[in-house]
Amino acid sequence: MRASRFPLFTSKETPADAEIASHRLMLRAGMIGRLGAGLYTWQPLGLRVLQRVERIVREEMDGIGGMELLMPAVQPAELWQESGRWDLYGPELLRITDRHGREFCFGPTHEEVITDLLRRELRSYRQLPLTYYQIQTKFRDEIRPRFGVMRAREFLMKDAYSFHLDEASLEATYQDMRGAYSRIFQRLGLDFRPVKADSGAIGGSVSEEFHVLAESGEDEIAACERCDYTANTELAASRPPLPEPQAPRPAEEKPTPGIETVAEQAEMLGITAAQVVKSVVVMADDEPVVLFVAGDDELNEVKAAHALGAETVRLAEPEEAFDATGVPRGFIGPVGLPQGLRTLVDHRAAAATNFSSGANRADWHWVNLNWGRDTPAPQTAELRTVRAGEGCPRCEGTLHITRGIEVGHIFQLGTKYSESMGATVLDEHGRDAFLHMGCYGIGVSRVVAAAIEQNHDEHGIIWPDPMAPFQLAIVSINAHKSPRVAETAERLYRALQAAGVECLWDDREARPGVKFADMELIGIPRRIVIGERGLDEGTIEYRHRRAAESENLPLEGAVEALTQRCAETG
Repeated sequence: MRASRFPLFTSKETPADAEIASHRLMLRAGMIGRLGAGLYTWQPLGLRVLQRVERIVREEMDGIGGMELLMPAVQPAELWQESGRWDLYGPELLRITDRHGREFCFGPTHEEVITDLLRRELRSYRQLPLTYYQIQTKFRDEIRPRFGVMRAREFLMKDAYSFHLDEASLEATYQDMRGAYSRIFQRLGLDFRPVKADSGAIGGSVSEEFHVLAESGEDEIAACERCDYTANTELAASRPPLPEPQAPRPAEEKPTPGIETVAEQAEMLGITAAQVVKSVVVMADDEPVVLFVAGDDELNEVKAAHALGAETVRLAEPEEAFDATGVPRGFIGPVGLPQGLRTLVDHRAAAATNFSSGANRADWHWVNLNWGRDTPAPQTAELRTVRAGEGCPRCEGTLHITRGIEVGHIFQLGTKYSESMGATVLDEHGRDAFLHMGCYGIGVSRVVAAAIEQNHDEHGIIWPDPMAPFQLAIVSINAHKSPRVAETAERLYRALQAAGVECLWDDREARPGVKFADMELIGIPRRIVIGERGLDEGTIEYRHRRAAESENLPLEGAVEALTQRCAETG
């Protein structure tokens, strides 16, 4: 491809609203163009990268027996009402109405559609297992779309769905899919980790996320330094603490007028935040619950939802907390709460002795409280977010925290959708059996942004070879003034193209500095420079995008040498 005929819309200006590297560089490189909030056009340069990702995804999906189809993006509301998700999914579901007043949504995912399709088509267990996948546009009405295509409202996704007679078959396909995902991200040249995760609005009992590691990642991942334990901090646990070997001291109430925070409470009472057990009132499916965690810990609402068996958990408003307890926030404690009010204590808080907590009246706190003596032995659960340096729950190692960008998620759904939507087949005994399902997603457009977050420098993008829009950039210096340079560049360009090397020949009448800056910005892995000085010496200049220095290659045999280098990865 000649740059003079290719829409290379690069810019030196950094967009004011671009907060992260991938957003800035994709706009500056002319890969995408903004249409509206969370809506982007993929221009030819960006589309080439996107198609590289799609190709590898398709090859791996086909390799494990997946069959591609394409489902409608617009879905009837009745299907979502059948599954129960029409009301549960929330405002991210874009609901639309046609001219006849019928309700639809623009699909953020396709569990309902694929279940409806196959409940009509499948009759016997002999047709199972079965895996379908598609690569298709999705829409989620993000409250605050940001970070370019990283968190856009419209995005490209690969979603796959598998159907089985039993859990054993589902588990086998789940493991096949897990292996395929690992191969996809390995082939794309990305540093990634699979981590145990929460299933969220999709549902199911088992799920794992695939994260590209990057400092800009929105997710925190806890990983053991010794074993393979890895989990999103939404679910990650640490080794349960041992109770502190302290002799119980007499409990007493102390005045604490006007305190609002754990730090203020600790300072007034002359203790540490770790000696405080703080209360957090939440609404679990609209039921008030009082949760207790250590004063220096953070409540994890996802863990709380799992522990309470609730679809949703949110912090109670001050009025809701007061209505449930009769106590202003900041002074709620485990002693003397109203009868029938549900409570739950985090494992670490439950191991505390001689702790301080609210006295259930304004401006007073207890000190030296002890579970089982001053209050009944607590019901406990994992409610806190783990921190770096804590013990691994599986071995004697310690956890460290890294940041990641979620690019894939796989789920074992069980019979969640088949039961609600009546999807059955006849089993080997001729009886109706609900289908067991799995679903498996990759954010194809998000993978492109995540790759940039992991692979860039101050000059621009550094594409991993498998994702690069072109394998090699040819920069001819002043070819419009030098017939020799023009002829050599043309000859090398044609020979490399014939050898299967995808080249972008910068044949524009532009200054060398402009050409170099553009090629570094768009991130082509390899570059050669053809100029009069090199031709005088019988050489061309070669440089890998990651290399600190250039090297000279003999012009004689250059096509074979470059073809060989382009065949290598890394």
